[in-house]
Amino acid sequence: MPENESWEYSLHVPNDPRAVPVCRRTLRLILTMHGLIGLTGVAELLAAELVSNAVRHTTGSAALRMRWSRTGVLRLGAWDADPSPPEPPRPFTAVTDREDGRGLALVRACADVWG
Repeated sequence: MPENESWEYSLHVPNDPRAVPVCRRTLRLILTMHGLIGLTGVAELLAAELVSNAVRHTTGSAALRMRWSRTGVLRLGAWDADPSPPEPPRPFTAVTDREDGRGLALVRACADVWG
């Protein structure tokens, strides 16, 4: 498939912590097969944060959507069964005693466009 053609994949996963590495590895394989291995580091990080939030904070299934556009933009999105949207990320602070609450701020910081 030529690089200037668009494509889209969706991976539906159960509410299971093992879904996170399954999504990361599947995303890596898809990007590798499309010649986009250079995007895997950040893409895997973002996908892992999105899917882990869906698995951790909901009780139903989840999905990871990967879409490449003809203009050379990779979009990642996560879906879960909870009808209410997540809270907007708090500003990231380097010093914190909490073990959680930084995932969406990390996604916002690493993504070109948040939304």
